[in-house]
Amino acid sequence: MNKARTVINLEETIGKQVGRRKPPTDPMHVASDMNKLATGLLKASGHKLPRRGVFRFHTHEEADQWMMTSGPKAKS
Repeated sequence: MNKARTVINLEETIGKQVGRRKPPTDPMHVASDMNKLATGLLKASGHKLPRRGVFRFHTHEEADQWMMTSGPKAKS
C-alpha cells in the first residue's frame, strides 16, 4: 500500500481571508460606550453587584445574614 505524500510549496504566500470585520477606529470609545451601556442596564434593573473580596464567617447563618443585608437585592 502506497501512502500519498503531502506537498508543501514554501514559496507560495497564503492569501486566504476569512470574514470582513474591520477593526474600530477608536477602540477606547467603543469600550467606554459598552461600559456605559452595562452600567445603565444594571442601574435600570435595580440589582447591586456583590462586594469584592474574601469574606470569612464563623457559621452559615452569619453568612446568610450578611448576604441578606449587603448582598444583591432579592427578586420579588
